[in-house]
Amino acid sequence: MSNHVSFLGDKPVHRIGFGAMQLAGPGVFGPPADPDAARAVLRRAVELGVDHIDTAQFYGPDVVNDLIREALHPYPEGLRLVTKVGATRDDTGAWLPGAESADLKAQVEQNLRSLGVERMDLVNLRRFERDDPTRQEPALEDQLGALAELRDEGKLDLIGVSSIGAETVRKAIDLVGIGEVQNAFSILDRSDEPVLDLCREHDVAYVPYFPLGSAFTGGPAALAADEHVSAVARKHGVTASQVALAWLLAQYDRLLLIPGTSSVAHLEENLAVLDIALDQDDLTLLDKVEPKPVGH
Repeated sequence: MSNHVSFLGDKPVHRIGFGAMQLAGPGVFGPPADPDAARAVLRRAVELGVDHIDTAQFYGPDVVNDLIREALHPYPEGLRLVTKVGATRDDTGAWLPGAESADLKAQVEQNLRSLGVERMDLVNLRRFERDDPTRQEPALEDQLGALAELRDEGKLDLIGVSSIGAETVRKAIDLVGIGEVQNAFSILDRSDEPVLDLCREHDVAYVPYFPLGSAFTGGPAALAADEHVSAVARKHGVTASQVALAWLLAQYDRLLLIPGTSSVAHLEENLAVLDIALDQDDLTLLDKVEPKPVGH
């Protein structure tokens, strides 16, 4: 398999997709300052071969889905649209629970309407096990059952899970079969390795968010300051962030990246990561990077 192509379920996709969250206004709420520029980034992404866009109706809300539809509909054949459900927003942008079975079904319908499609390629169930372990959540079986009913009705093709632990991944695989897991993972925070191992074992796509580390771990600045990352970056003539993304791709052949940006130049820099060939010396050096997991 080429380093450029992998699979989401049984669907071939380019390994670098586009995460659309940053196209909304500050705090992922309201419209961006320059909607034309946001639409231009989406069009350029597709021109450059991106065929996997990750969005959510609660980005905005509606703002990001509307931009995607305005920029790209009618969609090119083979473009995979992935969303997530499990939360809602109020009029001030606050995040509210919205994870009961009826809520999840209503949110899938909202995504279908705002994107102008009859079927989603994949819907991720966003839980809060990792962010807020004490939160009471609806039963996983009920949530996945609601999504499986929509899958039977042809309104979604694949089910994914996000922000969950290894035990939930195992359960989800057994209950409904899943197409992807979306969790935080980076060279700075490798604490999700057990979930990545499960994905390898079951041929499930793994899509890391915070692929450059989160703001809590210093993000791109911490990468640039790391001597091992900067040595590999110098050797290949690329940025520290590009090295961190290339390292992720080297971890698993079904690991897919969805870096987000509102800038065409940054988009092109992200896509160039596919051409960085890290050798064993590079990977050995990068294994020495000191992890900075959130909360540790």
